[in-house]
Amino acid sequence: MEAKERIDRLTDQLKEAGYRYYVLDDPTMEDYEYDRLYRELEELESAHPELARADSPTKRVGGEVLSQFEKVSHPVPLMSLQDVFSMEELNDFLEKTIAAEGNVEFSVEPKIDGLSVALEYVDGKFVRGATRGDGTVGEDVTENLKTIRSIPMTLTGAPARLIVRGEVFMPKKSFEKLNQRQEELGKPLFANPRNAAAGSLRQLDPKIAAKRGLDIYIFNVQLADGVEFTGHAQSLEYLKNLKFKVIPHKKLSKVSEIDEEVLSINENREKLICDIDGAVIKVDDLSQRERLGNTAKFPKWAAAYKYPPEIKPTVVEDIVVQVGRTGVLTPKAVVRPVRLAGTTVTNATLHNQDFIRERDIRIGDTVLIRKAGEIIPEILEVDLSRRPEGTASYHLPDRCPVCGAPVEQDEDGAFLRCTGAECPAQLSRNIAHFVSRDAMDIDGLGAAIVDALIEKGLIKSPADIYYLTLDDVKSLWKAGSTAAKKLLAAIEASKAQDVSRLIYALGIRQVGAKTGKVLASAFGNLDGLMAASVEELTEVPDVGAVTAENICQWFRQEQSAHMVERLRQAGVNFESKRVITDARFAGKTFVLTGALSKFTREEATEKIELLGGKASGSVSKKTSFVVVGENAGSKERKARELGIPILTEDEFLEMMQ
Repeated sequence: MEAKERIDRLTDQLKEAGYRYYVLDDPTMEDYEYDRLYRELEELESAHPELARADSPTKRVGGEVLSQFEKVSHPVPLMSLQDVFSMEELNDFLEKTIAAEGNVEFSVEPKIDGLSVALEYVDGKFVRGATRGDGTVGEDVTENLKTIRSIPMTLTGAPARLIVRGEVFMPKKSFEKLNQRQEELGKPLFANPRNAAAGSLRQLDPKIAAKRGLDIYIFNVQLADGVEFTGHAQSLEYLKNLKFKVIPHKKLSKVSEIDEEVLSINENREKLICDIDGAVIKVDDLSQRERLGNTAKFPKWAAAYKYPPEIKPTVVEDIVVQVGRTGVLTPKAVVRPVRLAGTTVTNATLHNQDFIRERDIRIGDTVLIRKAGEIIPEILEVDLSRRPEGTASYHLPDRCPVCGAPVEQDEDGAFLRCTGAECPAQLSRNIAHFVSRDAMDIDGLGAAIVDALIEKGLIKSPADIYYLTLDDVKSLWKAGSTAAKKLLAAIEASKAQDVSRLIYALGIRQVGAKTGKVLASAFGNLDGLMAASVEELTEVPDVGAVTAENICQWFRQEQSAHMVERLRQAGVNFESKRVITDARFAGKTFVLTGALSKFTREEATEKIELLGGKASGSVSKKTSFVVVGENAGSKERKARELGIPILTEDEFLEMMQ
């Protein structure tokens, strides 16, 4: 079978499987089979890039990082709806509408708590997607929208131009996974799925959005060239046939039926895949909508009924502190079990010390609690009238509850972080960082192996890696000791890595791979760096006062000293091999883009730095040169716009001769 034929067949197969899975919730292909076919398609497209289709599922991984979002004018305004907050207000809207038009059918839909967007298709191809903005002008988020698998990239039988409106949301499962990752990394939790969805859709790097598991419901036709509709439900059926994921809806005419449906949506909201904050009631007949018209802000033919959040009292029985994988201390209130939004709540996040202080939350307090975004239990306020005598203000500990090391505030002062280099709570994350590609680059020490070594008590610090024996590790593989010997060889080889990698591997806050190289060049060895004062460190280019203080504090810690000494005794290299003998690139910044053929991205970066220059990932006015390979893309275009010199690989090589 020819490559084109196979690519087309795989693309169609995977598109259909994706539609069944993401839109219809009716999977027809096993995950394993999907992944196998996806990989085959990737390989074929890599070998024959000219044959890759625009609607290929591989195109959903995200394009290049954007510098900013472009503004987009909406051809048809994306209007907001008037809110009603009681059944009386809702019935007043319904009765006035019926009085004006006589027989009226209404579409009743759940009001998705997400971010409104417009999707534009030209000749059946998805060409642009934009946020609502102010209703008239929004932001172009096309690349991020392409990562949402329920959005079709191509349409069969669509008009020459079609614009639809939908609500982007983060499913509850995706939100739970995202906050779990945030907690593991010691980062602040997202308050609710809507904020998470909005933040994800506005990422300048589409690859981040692609990881967030966003979804969408389409709920309106904004523009459809040459297609006439008489009713809203009819237009939604049309969109459904085009394979859009259409909002669930019912067409009803009696006020009592509408009231019942609105209440039913609320009662069953826990069963929905996403958060809702109300119900939308719209006149179905489009001619009636036209006669009813609009106010300056809202259409007169629709209303949004907003559900009140469920709030209940409970008692704070204890406050416990968890230490995340990055050392951030997160307080949590243990509360008397209470039924809330369909689940039993036993604890609530307290975020940080400022949150506790502002609300003066104490053990023993009666508090009002709700689920933020129907997911995370959150304390709203304290009922001071029911505060027991003898309670005391709560303060987070000044030492890590896990390892006893001092804690320190983040730069913004919002969070406390454990400073222990060997803190057990951070061990898995610290080791993963220590062995990573840009650090000590120990191949074979994956997460599963690391976790197994920790579980067996064989490693309690990154330094312990260098004291592992064959007997220690060979039991981790059923197939014998070959893999174990290979791992030990990789560990041994890593001892010779340049000290710049070791500096980065230590995990000192704000010391990245580039800073590690700068420090290694400046001080020559780890001992020189350890002896440096804050003043001496700030004299090093690219090292600020905060970073300098972090470095000094880290080396002052007892755990840090213990780990460094064990690394020394194990024979890990403490000397710099990065001696700059030629500074011809000093003060110059290079950007590498496109597929390079004469060297890898890492090799080119190394050459630039050894000649005193810097390698950057983005083009700006400060960029000195842009080195382009094949399919350079937007970075090359931006360089031309800014008048920045562009070099081919050969020209770049000549500069280094």
